[in-house]
Amino acid sequence: MNAPTTSSGVAGAFIGKYRAWFGTAITIVLIFLMPAVLSTYSLGLLAKYLCYAMVAVGIGLAWGQGGMLTLGQGMFFGLGAYVMAIHLKLEELGPGEVPDFMAQYGITQLPGFWELFRNPVIAAISVAVVPGAIAAILGILVFGRGVRGAYFAILSQALVAAFSVLLIGQSKTTGGANGLSDFSGFFGYDLTDPANKTMIYFICAFLTLGMVLIVRWIRGSFMGELIIGVRDQENRMKFLGYNPASIKVFAFSLAAMFAGIGGAMFVPVVGIISPSDIGVTPSILMLAGVVIGGRTTLLGPVIGTLLVRFAETQLSDAYPSAWTYIEGLMFILVIAFAPMGLGQFKGVWPWIVEKVTGRSSGAAVSAGAAAAAPVAAKAVKA
Repeated sequence: MNAPTTSSGVAGAFIGKYRAWFGTAITIVLIFLMPAVLSTYSLGLLAKYLCYAMVAVGIGLAWGQGGMLTLGQGMFFGLGAYVMAIHLKLEELGPGEVPDFMAQYGITQLPGFWELFRNPVIAAISVAVVPGAIAAILGILVFGRGVRGAYFAILSQALVAAFSVLLIGQSKTTGGANGLSDFSGFFGYDLTDPANKTMIYFICAFLTLGMVLIVRWIRGSFMGELIIGVRDQENRMKFLGYNPASIKVFAFSLAAMFAGIGGAMFVPVVGIISPSDIGVTPSILMLAGVVIGGRTTLLGPVIGTLLVRFAETQLSDAYPSAWTYIEGLMFILVIAFAPMGLGQFKGVWPWIVEKVTGRSSGAAVSAGAAAAAPVAAKAVKA
């Protein structure tokens, strides 16, 4: 009787030690399995959901770990999307040509900022660098002055609203409310080819996986401890000699870069980007998935976003006039009964731990307490 238990315990310990590798391997298998079980249309929807999941990973870092409730990730999503859209439009144009909407306004020469993104390498880098740089500048100005909490949330929402108005107002160069659309290629690949659509899905899937792994690494690093420390004890962190503003800027900028990349991939997946995709309402919906999945968990934001977007697709088709109310009710119920998201149902996670690792939940808690002891000791010495 003892031999199986011992073997189970050894196997469980091995899986527990390398659970990240096992999880990554299983995820990769699922990524490659999806094209075989989903239609081209469904695969395109999944790619679209993954674009939003990239944004959610960043929100989980900035809000869940850093305590920065950002209601304006749509702005960074839009920056990356418009950079990509401009480049894809330029791919279609010949020398001296301008897009049709510019020609209707009598514009005969491309704006300077359009020419900046003609080079594919510069465009690919800019979808992350431009949102990240703007977020860093905003972060230095905002966090350096001690703005936080609800004030920061309101400010971020105001910024995305202003950005949407700016895009509509500059219709001669941005396409206005109609946005930019009708893209025929993606870095030389024909977007009408199903094989290329599958390729874009793989890009979205592995980008999302890469972002999750980056956040996992940060959470386990000293920087992750600093981010949590600033969230929970900002004044104490100042007393210990750390600069909370710079730590917040790092997390906020990285979240903006993730959002920009998600927006960039949204363009070839959906085929259009407009102010209606990046305004206040879309930004709140980006947050909804994080709330439902659990902002403090690693995979919660991704899983929650996939669930919310799937529900949006199904329910908006079945109940087009009532979907908005259903969405609001779902959000209220989660906030009321599960403010930390689905990840707060602790009765589920110990059961999973016990089944996977072969240890009881009590043993897992004891192991976690033992692992936390050195951290507590360092805090006491500090």
